[in-house]
Amino acid sequence: MWRATVLTLFPEMFPGPLGASLAGKALANGVWSIEAVDIRTYATDRHRTVDDTPAGGGPGMVMRPDVLARALDAVADERPRLLMSARGAPLTQHRVETLAAGPGAIAVCGRYEGVDERVIEARGLEEVSVGDYVLSGGEIAALALLDTCVRLLPGVMGKAASGAEESFAHGLLEYPQYTRPAVWDGRPIPEVLLSGDHAKITAWRGAEAERLTRERRADLWNARVVRNSSKAKQAGE
Repeated sequence: MWRATVLTLFPEMFPGPLGASLAGKALANGVWSIEAVDIRTYATDRHRTVDDTPAGGGPGMVMRPDVLARALDAVADERPRLLMSARGAPLTQHRVETLAAGPGAIAVCGRYEGVDERVIEARGLEEVSVGDYVLSGGEIAALALLDTCVRLLPGVMGKAASGAEESFAHGLLEYPQYTRPAVWDGRPIPEVLLSGDHAKITAWRGAEAERLTRERRADLWNARVVRNSSKAKQAGE
């Protein structure tokens, strides 16, 4: 069983949407499990304080290292410990695939101005970002992280091939998709997709994936160009 543990100040947010659809069905079937740990449980004062003012001054509050460390130590095992953080490394499909192939993940949800740097260092937290924007806390980011992992677990998606041609699977965005009716709002399905010629369909989809990637994600396209150039050089050696 793939195990997810979420450390949060709002345990009632979980499983949330992960309890519905494919993830929810897999959860009910025991494919994976989720435990939401209330960080406040590990505070020692009568007010259950989990934060304090920033050292050096400044606005907001910072999550205390001692309280969070106790919560982490209570669930620590061989699973990766991920801190959902706007300054973290971008979450990629490759990282998700690695996580999904492992025993599970421990996701830490920050709040306020963030988490004391010392607990990040001392407990080896891997900071992960789900985008270049700031959320009110790490809970929504953790939901996104877990959803990306759970859908890759064996048996969760209807067909094993469902994830093979998605965006990022080969360093490209996914090609456009169509279904019935053949003409909608005056817009027909591209003729090649109705031709029955699988070679032409494959070529069209590949070309469209490349076009969309060039237009929308120059970073992915440039990385692909570099990879292909490197492979060509190696082949010529």
